[in-house]
Amino acid sequence: MNTGKAPATSGTDRWYDRVESADWQAITAEIDEYGGALLPRLLTPEETVEIRGLYEQDGPFRSTVDMARHRFGEGRYRYFDTPYPEPVERLKQALYPRLLPIARDWWTRLGRPAPWPDSLDEWLRMCHDAGQTKSTAILLHYGEKDWNALHRDLYGDLVFPLQVVINLNEPGVDHTGGEFLLLEQRPRAQSRGTATLLPHGHGYLFTTRDRPVRSTRGWSAAPVRHGVSAIRSGERHTLALVFHDAA
Repeated sequence: MNTGKAPATSGTDRWYDRVESADWQAITAEIDEYGGALLPRLLTPEETVEIRGLYEQDGPFRSTVDMARHRFGEGRYRYFDTPYPEPVERLKQALYPRLLPIARDWWTRLGRPAPWPDSLDEWLRMCHDAGQTKSTAILLHYGEKDWNALHRDLYGDLVFPLQVVINLNEPGVDHTGGEFLLLEQRPRAQSRGTATLLPHGHGYLFTTRDRPVRSTRGWSAAPVRHGVSAIRSGERHTLALVFHDAA
């Protein structure tokens, strides 16, 4: 279980300080219950403007996906190339030690071997050795009536079971609608959904693939998909931090 104690590498800069400002015991309890949990402000308003501004530039990205073309929804997203911009790299490095105990505990409950080493760099080397070498941090843009279909970000055999999304716009000012959606397929029961309107600059932690839920035979894996509801007005940008690379 996550003890709530700070990892040894934390407290060294502003990125770690923001991650460490969270109540990680409460976050662990919330994601255990719902498969998702709100995080504190991870980016300042000024930083969100800077990252949004990257979207129209080609240099930072390796590819662009038109969601309508692939029937993923409506809108576009762009995969960052490496090396990542500083906020992307530093937040991934700061978050990984906090997410790792949750991931290991989940896999222990499910009777699965937990392959993730103590450092993100070592884990990504394992991904690369397995042929998963493509960067996976994403900058997404939604305009009016755009939406994101329910899906899971797997990308290969090696998967980290948690990821983080950050809203780069101000809800109610820059956009209406655009709630973050989770849909959990419960064992031998109807699905359960949650919708969360993400505050400006705040992160949201959620399960990538599935999560452990109690069943009559112990623990079972409940598949979870995520998406975004339709934007009613304005525009919404989000930064998605995935902790495994793609094949």
